[in-house]
Amino acid sequence: MGTILDEIIAQKKVELDTLPEGPLKVDRKPVSLAEKLRFSSTMAVISEVKRASPSKGDINQAVDPAEQAAKYAGGGADAVSVLTDQKFFSGTMEDLGLVKRIVDVPVLNKDFIIDARQIDNACRHGADVILLIVAALDDASLKALYNHAESLGLDVLVEVHDETEMERALRIEPEIIGINNRDLKTFTVDIANTEKLLGKYRDSGPLFIAESGIRTRADALRMQRAGARGLLVGETLMTADDPAGKIEELKVTV
Repeated sequence: MGTILDEIIAQKKVELDTLPEGPLKVDRKPVSLAEKLRFSSTMAVISEVKRASPSKGDINQAVDPAEQAAKYAGGGADAVSVLTDQKFFSGTMEDLGLVKRIVDVPVLNKDFIIDARQIDNACRHGADVILLIVAALDDASLKALYNHAESLGLDVLVEVHDETEMERALRIEPEIIGINNRDLKTFTVDIANTEKLLGKYRDSGPLFIAESGIRTRADALRMQRAGARGLLVGETLMTADDPAGKIEELKVTV
């Protein structure tokens, strides 16, 4: 029986034929997430626009992506992540474009990328950063897609969940690694996962971001002590009455 991740990747393969072909002109300089992480004196908060998820169902279907992103940026978010998967997360590439036009912080295209055409499409819609999920790619694809994104001037968030994936990620020497506390095969979440992996790998070179399950200042402090430089926070901010206040709470000193 396949996992949720298997289902999502199968859907991505179906969608590839709908993507535009042809040469890509990049007439802008993408905003660097790595620089934000490297030079911030506080934990960098990557605030996510997310309407729904397979694990939680509807989170906030009525959200206006640009309005939400403006709240995030105005509240001190260091970057904005936009979930663009339509079938499983109710997102669109248009959401990404709307957000990019409203904020000047780096914008991450959060999706399940398996093909260079998706990276080109993300770039067309204003992405500064793309996500590559190690669990969804073989080694050759991971390296090729990483190199392709870099050739366009994009930063890449390379996402891992366990030691095997960490070892695979480190082989391509990425600037940024995101440690997902959510197991994409079961969608269970445990923030101790970041502590466990950084207990072994915190001095291996990349800038580390803790993803998923971050809700409180205490959680942020745990991630800071583990060695993370940033937090990717979605559901907590999507359901917060005061997103700016929550961002401020999470921006602990590093």
